[in-house]
Amino acid sequence: MKPYRVLVVEDFLMSRQLFENIVNSAEDFELAGSLSSADEAVNYVGKRYVDLVIMDIVMNSGQSGLSAAKRIKDIRPETKMLIVTSMPEITYIDKARRIGAESFWYKDIQEQPILEIMRRTMKGESVYPDSTPVIKLGNAVSTEFTEKEAEVLRELTDGASNREIAEKLGISERTVKMHISNMIQKTGFRSRLELAVKARTGGLVIPE
Repeated sequence: MKPYRVLVVEDFLMSRQLFENIVNSAEDFELAGSLSSADEAVNYVGKRYVDLVIMDIVMNSGQSGLSAAKRIKDIRPETKMLIVTSMPEITYIDKARRIGAESFWYKDIQEQPILEIMRRTMKGESVYPDSTPVIKLGNAVSTEFTEKEAEVLRELTDGASNREIAEKLGISERTVKMHISNMIQKTGFRSRLELAVKARTGGLVIPE
């Protein structure tokens, strides 16, 4: 049986080299290519066949690995996607499922070795974590935030005003203020700016 062809897409050099070494060390996989750009990955898969793409989500260039994964699935639905990230962003798992990615792996938690996830994925399994990592934000933990609070917080970290957040989410400015006030109270932070900065640097929410 021929080894499965794997494309690694990771902009952090050390992580990319780690994935390359893992693929090269396994007899049932071979490295088809290794890229640092999500856009390059879409072009690559459009011209060459690969069995599995290991795709990071957050790229320093601002490109989205999830967006690229969806484009790849549109081009070659038979190619399996393994999404990887070190960010605990609370929507990533659901987004990966929606675009049809077969599996998902957190770099920093590693409940199972990635090689095991790769093999299970190629056998037809869909392997996802049971939940998003729980992180601390001030006096609160990530599970204390409601879905709507998270939506408001994501826009807040992108520098949006209350009016802009209200218009985008289809709610009133008063409701936006209430959500921000509740989150400040939960975390114990002193301002909306501190809330936004800590949420972004902690990876809880990441602007799209």
